Amino acid sequence: NVDHCTRLCHASSVAALMENVGSGAVSATFNEIENADVAIVIGANPVENHPVAATFFKQFTKRGGKLIVMDPRGVGLGKYATHRLKFRPGTDVAMLNAIMHTIVEENLYDQQYIEAYTENWDAQKSHLKDFPPEKMADICGVDSEELKEVARLFANAKAGMIFWGMGISQHIHGTDNSRCLISLALMTGQVGRPGTGLHPLRGQNNVQGASDAGMIPMFLPDYQPVGEDGVRSAFNEIWNSDVDFGAEKGLTVVEIMDAVHDGDIRGMYILGENPAMSDPDVEHARDALAKMEHLVVQDIFLTETANYADVILPASAFAEKTGTVTNTNRQVQMGRPAVPPPGEAREDWMITTELADRLGLDWGYTHPRQVFAEMKMGMNSLNNITWERLENEAVTYPSLSPTDPGQPIVFGDGFPRPEGRARFTPASIIAPDDVPDAEYPMILTTGRQLEHWHTGSMTRRATVLDGLEPEANCSLHPKTLRRMSVEPGDMIRLTTKRGTIVTMARADRAVAEDMVFLPFAYVEAAANILTNSALDPYGKIPEFKFSAVKCEKVEDAFAAE
Repeated sequence: NVDHCTRLCHASSVAALMENVGSGAVSATFNEIENADVAIVIGANPVENHPVAATFFKQFTKRGGKLIVMDPRGVGLGKYATHRLKFRPGTDVAMLNAIMHTIVEENLYDQQYIEAYTENWDAQKSHLKDFPPEKMADICGVDSEELKEVARLFANAKAGMIFWGMGISQHIHGTDNSRCLISLALMTGQVGRPGTGLHPLRGQNNVQGASDAGMIPMFLPDYQPVGEDGVRSAFNEIWNSDVDFGAEKGLTVVEIMDAVHDGDIRGMYILGENPAMSDPDVEHARDALAKMEHLVVQDIFLTETANYADVILPASAFAEKTGTVTNTNRQVQMGRPAVPPPGEAREDWMITTELADRLGLDWGYTHPRQVFAEMKMGMNSLNNITWERLENEAVTYPSLSPTDPGQPIVFGDGFPRPEGRARFTPASIIAPDDVPDAEYPMILTTGRQLEHWHTGSMTRRATVLDGLEPEANCSLHPKTLRRMSVEPGDMIRLTTKRGTIVTMARADRAVAEDMVFLPFAYVEAAANILTNSALDPYGKIPEFKFSAVKCEKVEDAFAAE
């Protein structure tokens, strides 16, 4: 069972993209917004989480580009937007279907593109009849006229792009959310040309590369299905192995923790991941880590997960090792060491190779260029991208020749699906798994802050960053705080069906009155004690973005500590 951090960020996006366009990577780099005249950014906070991309977005608006920002929170990019849709959390499908309904009813779709490059349009068109904006406005909380204006603006664009983040993907209906965005781009013909395309914004520098390399339990490298006999035999030939590792799909992150509790998994090797902080319903995950017979953790710091380890292997930081990463733009880049690893720390590939050698596998790699050469043998995406090229330049895949810097736009002449056609998959409204009630009347959503990265294992050890944001906190609307008789800076208690934390409250008008926003970097008030492990059935991603929560004033903060 092999899985990695994409399971907790864009797994549902990848599921929808693979299903409907045949590839899990972005169809256009974010730089392509330079050639667009309209762009949608939905379920993302790029100013804090993708600051480089956000710079391109801001410049786009300064040149006269029309930016549509859709998010339940009033994210920072909204000040640059032509339209700012603050919809109710969990109602993405209702809102997006209403926009597509308008495009159909007003005959704004690209019939020529649909006929040439897509399938299942009639089913999609028929399905959308049930989602008029007047009806959906009450569900999503966005005025019907604004939904229509946004539909017209995007459909009439000469070149339009769609960017999305984890506000789309981290739901039990995350795959349906992504299906809607794909359908919106397809029906308007906004794929495969300069300034058009679909771009799920990846946050980590190599989350795309790790997915490409096969760190997914149902795929081998380049998203080749593990269930296909020919795929497995081809990789066994590359690996000079006669072991049939089986056609069965492996378990995903949350499923693995459940299997530990069931007694089916007894050991684990964790590299650079911190599930004791990052998994949903994290007390359940921590109990699983404690239950394992043997846990190996390979990391650069003693993380919360390392506290559960039987063996800790000291790894090297990015500035201490040689190797490639593939970023959100499909851009493959070389990293080189600026300093040597401290003490007994080693580069990750070296540690894993030594483990393999001690298990009798005789891998024998002496440099990461050998690993890269082997990857190229089974990954067509790396065609024309050599180690020697990367020593001198970054290359975007696909690269069509040894001198081609790479193709920023793909799918200009069809899709990697049967008959070259992308597919429309209709999406219906599905309620979140854990909806508010009398006992838990508010909505909890989680995310990152500018100052802290993910679980804080690096940034909370960075003196400057931790000095800027030293204390666990959550954000509520000022009216909500007044209703609770809470002053900004007071401590409040947040409780869901899974657990309770106490944290400092902040006033933030960007947060809706029935919402709480909670960053997940703070071990002393770990957000994932509260989150729900219910999974999207396709992407197997947990519903980090929506939990019913109860908020209470802590009368005696000292006692609470």
